Amino acid sequence: MRKLFQADLINLGEQLIQITSLVHTAMEKAYTAFDTTDLQLAEEVIAADAQIDRLQVELDEKAIELLALQGPVASDLRMIVGALRMSTSLERMGDLARHIAQLARMRYPDRVAPDALHPVFEKMAKLTTQISSRLITLLETRELHLVAEIHALNEQLNDLHASVFTIVAAEDWQQSPATSVDSSLVSRFFERYGDHAVAVANKVDYLVTGSWDSRELS
Repeated sequence: MRKLFQADLINLGEQLIQITSLVHTAMEKAYTAFDTTDLQLAEEVIAADAQIDRLQVELDEKAIELLALQGPVASDLRMIVGALRMSTSLERMGDLARHIAQLARMRYPDRVAPDALHPVFEKMAKLTTQISSRLITLLETRELHLVAEIHALNEQLNDLHASVFTIVAAEDWQQSPATSVDSSLVSRFFERYGDHAVAVANKVDYLVTGSWDSRELS
């Protein structure tokens, strides 16, 4: 029974990696659809989000089953509860990629944001994919130096998010209210994607060390 239980725990970890990989791909494709006004790619991202949702439900159901039937000890309990919380953050990251794709679809054939903001959004997109790429490696290896790297990348993302609001609020901003809202939303979606990735990274840190140290209980 113990061997089967340990196999189930390993499977939970593998499911988390699978979902993170799908979320990473979703954001890459969502940004490409946003940047190039690729309607077909936007539709692909929107449709693929259902798979992320389904995998999250499957993971959560298995985790709850293990909690109910196995009576896990403290370290295993941390793993199961952590998997539940991480899957929620990952599912929300998938939703944020879908939101960007939906904006691209809604404004097609026009671009969502003005040309002046696209260099900023390109930087934000690169940061989000760097963050989720490191998150995949963190889940695979549990090398905790990656947690600090994810935090540092997310700080850069936060700075860019703040810069978008500064641009949109400037007196010389000549875009329509709809464009202002869309641009602010895209920036917010990137920023929240990073925040959820940080939350997952913090939970991996906790699973490995058993301590939150100075990190937030996110």
